[in-house]
Amino acid sequence: MSKSKTIVLIHGNFVNNTSWTEWKQYYEQKGYKVYSPANPGHEGDPAALRAKVHPDLTKTGFIDVVNNIDKLISTLPEKPLIIGHSMAGMATLKLVEMGRAAAGVSIDGAPPKNVFPPFQTLKTVLPAFGFFSFDKYFMGSRKWYDYSFFNTLPEAEKKKAFEKIAVPESYKVSRQLVLNSFSNIDFKKPHAPILFIGGGSDHIFPPNLTQTIAGSYKDANSRVDIKIFEGKSHFICGEPGWEKVADYILDWYENK
Repeated sequence: MSKSKTIVLIHGNFVNNTSWTEWKQYYEQKGYKVYSPANPGHEGDPAALRAKVHPDLTKTGFIDVVNNIDKLISTLPEKPLIIGHSMAGMATLKLVEMGRAAAGVSIDGAPPKNVFPPFQTLKTVLPAFGFFSFDKYFMGSRKWYDYSFFNTLPEAEKKKAFEKIAVPESYKVSRQLVLNSFSNIDFKKPHAPILFIGGGSDHIFPPNLTQTIAGSYKDANSRVDIKIFEGKSHFICGEPGWEKVADYILDWYENK
């Protein structure tokens, strides 16, 4: 594996790049050059975005998220290690397929269009598609975030976590993920190494889904690894002990 010293962190749906602040500092202290851009229409302070939605939010789809990172990578001197959480786990798989990564890590990642999600996933994220809503975008309630993201946190911490990271989300991102052929993955194609990380208590993308996606890759000469962290929620990158996850990724990347 070519050991790039560049990392790109991609944030998922319902949060923005401020959710990576601690990871960015952590990896920079370990000698990496780290980029954590906001997805289009997601720039700003979460509290401010909840008060006044970004004017470009509703234009943003999954394809825009991938193209935004692709454009960033074009400016870099080397292919980066790409780490994506949730929806961005799938964006990472797409960028790996496109040959843009030294290696890719999907954390609690969304499935490609050609992997059918379990009922648990459909039930939890259905509101984020807006099929039955007159709203122009999705803004999860405290109750939705408490169940979907923060289910392993103590009650007193859930409100703080919501205030820190929750942002409005474009319906177009989720819709393109499940409806657009761009969101298929060619599982037979040779690819850079991929690590799948799942949270054992994730209510959005449960560990059996992570295992199904990882198990779909077919090229015998391309590396695919998987690690499930028991007791971790969809908020695996922000809940206490996130450093263990960050360290596991770097250890995998540097020593495999």
